[in-house]
Amino acid sequence: MDNLRIAGREFRSRLIVGTGKYRSFPEMARCHQASGADMVTVAVRRVNLTDKSKESLLDYIDRSKIFILPNTAACYTAEEAIRTARLAREVGLSNWIKLEVIGDQTTLFPDNAGLLEATRVLAQEGFVVLPYTNDDLVNARRLIEAGAAAVMPLAAPIGSGMGVQNLTNLRILREMITEVPLIVDAGVGTASDAAVAMELGFDGVLMNTAIAEAQDSEKMALAMKLAVESGRLAFLAGRMPRRLYASASSPLAGVVGR
Repeated sequence: MDNLRIAGREFRSRLIVGTGKYRSFPEMARCHQASGADMVTVAVRRVNLTDKSKESLLDYIDRSKIFILPNTAACYTAEEAIRTARLAREVGLSNWIKLEVIGDQTTLFPDNAGLLEATRVLAQEGFVVLPYTNDDLVNARRLIEAGAAAVMPLAAPIGSGMGVQNLTNLRILREMITEVPLIVDAGVGTASDAAVAMELGFDGVLMNTAIAEAQDSEKMALAMKLAVESGRLAFLAGRMPRRLYASASSPLAGVVGR
């Protein structure tokens, strides 16, 4: 399988997973292993970064094998997101950031203006910025111009599990954006959702709730691994053309007696 490349760094897996909502830290670690992911997101504002005497989810991540992608979850302004990203770098997590600037508390849809502002500032400060955004081509282009290393459009609202809701917009994004990786982020609920995203030609899928809230999280983590891999292979293989009418699997041409 070909590797995912972002900002000059290669990842074996095209599946990126999160660290929230698990029943326990050991379960989280087992799911990470089952998923095959070599990049996981960590919400900077929800992790213990200072008191080393207390248990932290970071204790359950093997950083020799898994790359940590800090995120600015729960930030509602560009200023908050910028401060959070700087904190993540200062405490040694990474100079990479999954950038979230939330504009609405109910839907958790992004604030496009704030996201663009934070992307521009952080990119100028040397961060590798991966912004979570809506499925809007114009905004995606503006984020790239501002310095985004990848664009991460939602498939559906965060944590909804509704799957890909707007195939048309995602197909347009895939056709029109080629200069940076495109990663579907948010809304995946089950393995078929991940496969659909990959069959559209997206470079990766990021998810958390779909695995963490499954009845058997470890099995779902493995299912997502296989779905991302099979979806990628199907995209690379190129599907057969759609036809309005039937086409016999065993053609009659050359059959004796005809």
